[in-house]
Amino acid sequence: MAAYAALVSLLNTMDHIQNHPRLSISLDKKQAESLGEEIDFLIDFIEAGYSRGVTCKEAQVLESQIASAAYAAEDVIESHIVDQIHAGMISLLDLQTVLEGMDSIKKEVMQFKEECGSKESMPTTTSTRPRNYRRQEYNTLVGFEEEFTQLMESLVGETFDRKIISVVGIGGIGKTTLTKRVYEQSFTAQYFEIRSWVLVSENYNLTDILLQLLSMRRSQLDSETDEELGELLYVRLMDCRYLIVLDDICCVEAWDKLKRYLPNNYKGSRIIVTTRIRNVSIHLGFPCIELNFLDEDKSWELFCEKAFSQADCPLELENIGREICRKCKGLPLSIVVVGGLLGRSYNTQEYTKSIAIDLLSTLNSALDEDCLNILYLSYTYMPVHLKPCFLYMGVFPEERVIHVSRHIKFWVAEGFIRPNKTQSLEEIAKDYLSDLIDMNLIVKHKSGLNGEIRYCIMHDLLRDLCLKIAHEEKFICTIESIPRGVDKERRIVINEILPEEEFQSRVFPALQSSSLTTRTLGMRIDRCPLPLNNRLLRVFKVDDQSVGNEIDLHEDIFDQVNLRCFVYEAYNLGTFMYGELPSSVSLLWNMQTIIIGGSVAAQSQFWEMRQLRHVYINSLWIFDPPPIDQDDDDFALRNLQTLRRVVNLTWSEDVCKRVPNVKKLEIIINSDVGSTDEYCLSNLDRLSKLESFICSYNQPDGCPGIDLLQNLTFSSSIRKLTLSGCAMFLENLTVIGSLPHLEVLKLITITFVQVDWVPVEGEFLRLKYLLIWSCSDLFSWSAERSHFPVLEKLVFKRMHELDEIPLDIGEIPTLGVIHLECCSESLAISVIKIAREQKRLGNERLQVRVEFENELQVENFWDNNVDPSERFADNNFQINVNFS
Repeated sequence: MAAYAALVSLLNTMDHIQNHPRLSISLDKKQAESLGEEIDFLIDFIEAGYSRGVTCKEAQVLESQIASAAYAAEDVIESHIVDQIHAGMISLLDLQTVLEGMDSIKKEVMQFKEECGSKESMPTTTSTRPRNYRRQEYNTLVGFEEEFTQLMESLVGETFDRKIISVVGIGGIGKTTLTKRVYEQSFTAQYFEIRSWVLVSENYNLTDILLQLLSMRRSQLDSETDEELGELLYVRLMDCRYLIVLDDICCVEAWDKLKRYLPNNYKGSRIIVTTRIRNVSIHLGFPCIELNFLDEDKSWELFCEKAFSQADCPLELENIGREICRKCKGLPLSIVVVGGLLGRSYNTQEYTKSIAIDLLSTLNSALDEDCLNILYLSYTYMPVHLKPCFLYMGVFPEERVIHVSRHIKFWVAEGFIRPNKTQSLEEIAKDYLSDLIDMNLIVKHKSGLNGEIRYCIMHDLLRDLCLKIAHEEKFICTIESIPRGVDKERRIVINEILPEEEFQSRVFPALQSSSLTTRTLGMRIDRCPLPLNNRLLRVFKVDDQSVGNEIDLHEDIFDQVNLRCFVYEAYNLGTFMYGELPSSVSLLWNMQTIIIGGSVAAQSQFWEMRQLRHVYINSLWIFDPPPIDQDDDDFALRNLQTLRRVVNLTWSEDVCKRVPNVKKLEIIINSDVGSTDEYCLSNLDRLSKLESFICSYNQPDGCPGIDLLQNLTFSSSIRKLTLSGCAMFLENLTVIGSLPHLEVLKLITITFVQVDWVPVEGEFLRLKYLLIWSCSDLFSWSAERSHFPVLEKLVFKRMHELDEIPLDIGEIPTLGVIHLECCSESLAISVIKIAREQKRLGNERLQVRVEFENELQVENFWDNNVDPSERFADNNFQINVNFS
């Protein structure tokens, strides 16, 4: 909601100013305290939920006025700060006019509250969930058990012809959920040598679809045409049994463009198409699986699972719950969203009951009960602190998966997150994201090694709802709204790549006119100019789609001194981006996140950016900082948590003191002399908060960094460690194994000086994930289960010299996955032996996956090392082709 976001943002802006080493004197302390009290009062009013119920219209008008007042106040304050910075002098801002405006709104709120009485029927929710709370997940597929069986049987069948299976039903009926459940079955992974899933949205892009099917990124694209990409896909699929899922096809034209690249190779390949358009299914020419609405019993079963987990519905809620469930009319998406709203189990039962009663009352009074209106209720009753975060999901294109870590940084930069005393802003934002997932408003797509969510997606109907509300509340302005004018818009998003002429004539002038109010600008461009006069801009995100060009990063970008988050990325391999963070970068008084997909040099003024939190740059060359002034107590970048891909920086004591709280660090050593003494790597143990550390060594002749690990001292706080390009002695492995918190270890292109790695008991006590990739001269690994007592996943890639994995490794009780990719045949044989032995012992947990470089290697391995009866049996191992 715009009002809450505006107030919290204003509160955060004032806090940033008051805690800034240079600008803190810009605000009178007493006036700032008074303004803070006014803001807290208005936030309490919004959190009370007056905009729901009988007086909702009046309250909504009042909230709109609150948002306008908060925006105006923030404009005055930030304009003053920007003017001071440009003028090179600091002066006191009189907040009296701002206070009068906020006080006027406060009086209107007080009068409104007196007229309608105190609102006690709707208790407010807590702003944060209990620490370590995680809603339990269940894998049931309610209501579509028969369709699940039918779809699974269609994947095998008797025919070896390519077969197309369409799953048809209206939006929200569960097409994607059903198909994904089939796609993720272990049998499916074993039976098909290639599996690929792609979303084909209404505004599909053929190039992006082909790249996804090829498991390629735009950054790997040189100058191939769609025809060339399609031919590459055809060749890749021709000799393999493949399963392709084309999710949410909306028109026959999309299928007609794709089908010629999906060969009928007579190997039993299958294509699953999900669509809500019956004509698409008819056009495919195969029988379809049609999903219908759930009956009352199945609807209630699904509702209870989402609202009460697997516990029984409380008796006092059953009648209300069943009536709410009936209003959803058997549509699974409506059921899970409304159930998720009631299922915030860390609230009291009284809260749940009051929500249910109010929800049913609203449903009964609605003129119609279509899906979007029911989903709208999930927003109406959403805790107010989640509403801006939910609406912000609309900034992403429909077909794009959402990168959680990056999205959280946007929330923080926008000022949506209200701080508390026990968590960082990023930790609070992660809890908000988990809340939205628990409410079934967004869906977890992929998790990382530590179980944290890395990517998520949003159902297209919920995204439609998100954009509809965002436009109504003037929270986000998208490209379609540009013609109406954007002079008062706070957030402008352009997700379409427009022709240069249209951009120059229609969009660019509109963006230039929005220079006084715009705080967020997101653009996808192709050889188009950037609007660089938005003096109060906070978030600037550019996706540059140019092909084969050099992109010079304009220094004028950094004249926008109010920037908090800057993201500039090129998506094509033929594009080289370079630039410089000029000396004036220190004037960016509140810069928090910098993400640049190129090579950047930073002047020593980089070390004066006190608010920096995250820096992701492909190659970052930083000048050494000036000597620390002994009289300066505030020389450190205390907020800096992430610093990635820093090249050839000397890690002196002074440098380490300047980044005392860094949690994620990646350094690159490019050396011509073969020695790493000059980089002072022994000082890195001073970084006591460091959790993730990546160190890469590059030498022109490809020789490993012989002395790198001898000169490097690790911080004992490290949980994730990646080493690349260096020489490894056994004593180095002992040091690494002794790190008390190490959970993830990745060794990439390491040269082992001793050919036999003999681990020592008592090391690697907490290691959960081990990756060894293209490491030369490692011939033997004499490991036992006691050496890696809690290992969960073991991965070897392109290990051609290593002969076997010891059979005892399979006895590690926590081990769930062994994955080989393009390794020696003897190594593959050893892991199949482990899989068989664990299967014989009744261990159903361990899964083994072996990938070879081509189909011939796969067939030879099956013929020479696996009994024919095992080929299509329910095994705990998979053998297929890797095309990466």
